[in-house]
Amino acid sequence: MPVRPLEPGQGLVPSTEGTPSQVVLTFDDNRHASVLFGQYGQNLALIERRLGVVAEQRGNHVTLEGSRDGVEQARRVLESLYENIKRGQDLASGDVEGAIRLAIAQGSLFDFDPSAIRSDSEQINLRKRPVRARTAAQDTYIRALRRDALVFGTGPAGTGKTWLAVAHAVSLFERKEVDRIILSRPAVEAGERLGFLPGDLREKVDPYLRPIYDALHDLMDARIVERAMQTNEIEIAPLAFMRGRTLSNAVVILDEAQNTTAMQMKMFLTRLGENSRMIVTGDPSQVDLPPGQISGLAEATRLLDGVDGIGHAVFTAEDVVRHELVARIVAAYDKADAARRRGSKE
Repeated sequence: MPVRPLEPGQGLVPSTEGTPSQVVLTFDDNRHASVLFGQYGQNLALIERRLGVVAEQRGNHVTLEGSRDGVEQARRVLESLYENIKRGQDLASGDVEGAIRLAIAQGSLFDFDPSAIRSDSEQINLRKRPVRARTAAQDTYIRALRRDALVFGTGPAGTGKTWLAVAHAVSLFERKEVDRIILSRPAVEAGERLGFLPGDLREKVDPYLRPIYDALHDLMDARIVERAMQTNEIEIAPLAFMRGRTLSNAVVILDEAQNTTAMQMKMFLTRLGENSRMIVTGDPSQVDLPPGQISGLAEATRLLDGVDGIGHAVFTAEDVVRHELVARIVAAYDKADAARRRGSKE
């Protein structure tokens, strides 16, 4: 199939000839094209699986075959990702999955500007690297983080709730809009109490806050993280130790909030001080509280729904940005839970 010659400043060119179910894309930079296709063509393989197309690579050319909708969506994914690579952005499998989902959500048959995905998608700018929304729910979440003083992010594991919360906190800290980042999490996952764990306070809560530590080191230089923790600019504050405090000029993140009781959640939310932001994340489907206790997260999101200045981003299995298998695992559990609920009503 013939390919139109490149025009000045044009990185890729779809063929306009042939059947509607076949498109040839040509990329002008072999190095960028190699990054786009992925090691051993893994990115193309992901696009094939998710969109039901065949992507045949020859050098810097890709032939897409399949249904008209699938080919159109695959073209958009490749175009948008290639534009991002040309801007110097790294490409991870999560970026590919996010671009696929966005292309599906936008529909199929209308004129498409490759730069539209980049300009419409929210981004958090950090010194180490930019963080972009990969799904529509993440985009909504980032917008809420910028707009509201208190934001709830609820949904299954792997949707980026905690990671984006930490990224937003780091961006405010780097711009000196806040003086501190305070990280909190209830320590109830395995039924232990802090006093039975060895070591000092930080060593006691480290196992519970490891996901937040990982996000901090992913988004900030390790030396800056350690220095900020030594000066309490980044503070680890177990939920049980938050009572009586007023948190001013800070970003406060409460992770795994589904494991708070109603009283704990009320106590935490009323710690909000002047020029502070609170971000509360959790998965309502993974409550580890004793039977009969109401999750503080579920109650808070219900009571505070529609209150001015409070945002709430809801994630689903469709927003999982880890390994693609995680999304299928979450969906399977959700299906089983729905079946049990139907059975209990009958």
